[in-house]
Amino acid sequence: MSAHVDYLLGLADDALVSSQRMGWWISRSPQLEEDVAMANIGLDQLGQARALLTHAGAVEAAGRDEDDLAYFRDERDFRNVCLVERPMEDFGVAMARLLVFATWQHELYGALSASTDATLAAVAAKARKETAYHVDHARQWTLRLGDGTAESHDRMQAAVEAEWPWREELYDAGTLAPELVERGIAVDPGTLREPVEARLDAVLAEATLSRPDVAAAYSRGRQGRHTEAMGYLLAEMQHLARSHPGVTW
Repeated sequence: MSAHVDYLLGLADDALVSSQRMGWWISRSPQLEEDVAMANIGLDQLGQARALLTHAGAVEAAGRDEDDLAYFRDERDFRNVCLVERPMEDFGVAMARLLVFATWQHELYGALSASTDATLAAVAAKARKETAYHVDHARQWTLRLGDGTAESHDRMQAAVEAEWPWREELYDAGTLAPELVERGIAVDPGTLREPVEARLDAVLAEATLSRPDVAAAYSRGRQGRHTEAMGYLLAEMQHLARSHPGVTW
């Protein structure tokens, strides 16, 4: 597999797996409007994933389409960061993760909108507008919970601390082929650290939350080394397609 395809799959898998986790919240959110909001965010991410998977299949030129890449790859072939794959059955955790992930995506897509890969640039330009809403939604809830009651503050602080160690993989360029950056296709994720962290710090301060002082988690999703949660997520996501391969409706 080429480095170009591998890079596209990483971006696509981030969005696809996050979308799957967001979908869990439909009917479980604290209020009806939030069911709709979480569903819409998940659908935005799914749309990003579909566009990127389709483009990855075209660049690979091996006859695989978006469904093949989403449903018929095994766990070790997925390239998403571990941040997005873990269960998030606490609403504060869901908002803390969305804040971190969407802020990073927004900066990333902004940079990728100038990619020399014209299709990737077009996908990124559209996705940047979507992720601006995702960031704002997560920010509003972080402020509401962080600067709310004593209990909501403590639970939001705990949620931020739970997600914070997993963000380091977002900035890791260890699996990125340098030539992709040199050719203007990809963005060095290390260059995103300063703007993303500054934005996160501003939200935490406004929400009266403390920046966690925690060690980075062992996170190697870009290399296909996932947490134990990934296998269960894929089993649920891929079950129907694998049970009835080739079926259309």
